[in-house]
Amino acid sequence: MRFTYTAILSSTAALLLASSLNAQQGLAPGADSWGHWRGPSQTGVAARAAPLRWNDTTNIAWKVEIPGRGHSSPVIWGDRIFLTTAVPTGRKAESASASGSGGRRSDGGAGAREEHRFDVLALDRATGKTLWRQTAVTAVPHEGYHATYGSFASNSPTTDGQRLYVSFGSRGLFAYDMSGKPLWQRDFKIQMRMFQEFGEGVEPVLDEGRLIVLFDHEGEGFLAMLDAATGREVWRTPRTDGTNWAAPLVVRHGGRKQIVVNSPRKIRGYDYESGKQIWETTGLGLNTIPRAVQHGDSVLVMSGFINPALFAIRLGREGDLTGTDAIKWRAANRGLAYTSSPVLYGGRLYFVTDNGMASSIDAETGAPVYQQVRLPKAYAIKASPVAANGLLYFPTEDGDVVVARIGSTLDVVATNTLTDQSFVASPAIAGGDIFLRSRTHLFRIHE
Repeated sequence: MRFTYTAILSSTAALLLASSLNAQQGLAPGADSWGHWRGPSQTGVAARAAPLRWNDTTNIAWKVEIPGRGHSSPVIWGDRIFLTTAVPTGRKAESASASGSGGRRSDGGAGAREEHRFDVLALDRATGKTLWRQTAVTAVPHEGYHATYGSFASNSPTTDGQRLYVSFGSRGLFAYDMSGKPLWQRDFKIQMRMFQEFGEGVEPVLDEGRLIVLFDHEGEGFLAMLDAATGREVWRTPRTDGTNWAAPLVVRHGGRKQIVVNSPRKIRGYDYESGKQIWETTGLGLNTIPRAVQHGDSVLVMSGFINPALFAIRLGREGDLTGTDAIKWRAANRGLAYTSSPVLYGGRLYFVTDNGMASSIDAETGAPVYQQVRLPKAYAIKASPVAANGLLYFPTEDGDVVVARIGSTLDVVATNTLTDQSFVASPAIAGGDIFLRSRTHLFRIHE
């Protein structure tokens, strides 16, 4: 794609729009955008209010079909929306090349040995029109994904308003400017072997000009830091903690930054500057997916599959913390989230199970606020909830988005239905709008 003077002006206008909105709201730069899948605060919370009610004919600013298959969340900056997808080309591999992960179940391994185009899209925020589309790579995946909930484009992109960073996992990491011009790419020469061939899906984490990438799988993986401007590797730390879908979390404590990584075998804290391990502890079961969150001097970690757990780890400690008072509290292991990440809002943690049971705990003490309260029906849920202006939004596979008022009880105030839709990707909220990606379409909800 040619990089034109018009494209430069367009990108500059997007940045000016974002800066103007933030100045009006008294927010930090980018705070009213949604540059990461858990939003500007990394906790699933939006800077401003969002629409309360919508349906097929009400408060839908636009609806556009997205080609291919992808469960990555959209990210928004200025006047642009970015998302990824994987589009089959129709060509099949001549021989079986998947490495397999052992003990494969019937719902894992879909889509393997079929050539795909791994695409990055930029849409106009106001109209939904495609502004540019880049094919990062065309490849035959060595391994498949979960037939119902997986995709080859589940790693959400991230942006700081200067560049867009896109990971296709084993297919590489790619950086673009805001007009779609390729800037750099990295091939890590790794073919991940995921548990049960359930697929990859950890997004890159952007922090102050650095990119943190995690490759946890059934073989030898690693955690690495890159220079975001150039893709140059700053450090790499080997890891052998097994399959993991929980994105790293950058935490700050005592003037020092750490990177916290959940995993089934150990939760570990790494020095931000060097990548050296600072501390570790056990306590999470298989299939770690929910992202950790920081609350004050602690980091909260959760898993919801085999041996579910939710507990708080005090920051500032070193060594093996297992069985020590560094574990600040443990919550009851009932009703914990399996695939969705929690929302941290007003000192409380809100989360939901895959079958639609919502809970809340006090983030300081771990004491329950409410536990396993049924949403209006037994929904199937894979997407992570988000929050805005005192409201929680729960997207479901059933095409409903349930809205509840944040408080000491689960107070459902709206159930918004879009016909023939199913939501696996987590929503984004920016500029007072909700951007919902279903299995087939992207919606802009504008009240």
